[in-house]
Amino acid sequence: QGQHKALSTCLPHLAVVSLFVSTAIFAYLKPPSISSPSLDLVVAMLYAVVPPAVNRLLYSMRNRDLK
Repeated sequence: QGQHKALSTCLPHLAVVSLFVSTAIFAYLKPPSISSPSLDLVVAMLYAVVPPAVNRLLYSMRNRDLK
């Protein structure tokens, strides 16, 4: 039960961190030949908006469970 609780706590945070790092790697290492404004916008949104929003959601769910 302790391992399940630790995994359920850690796994969502690891998913957010991996999304953040993978979009950063893609944004900086993609070849210029596949650059398009819409793709750049999607990558920027994934990099800048989604991780903080998901972290707030995760913390609010975790606080509700603790209460």
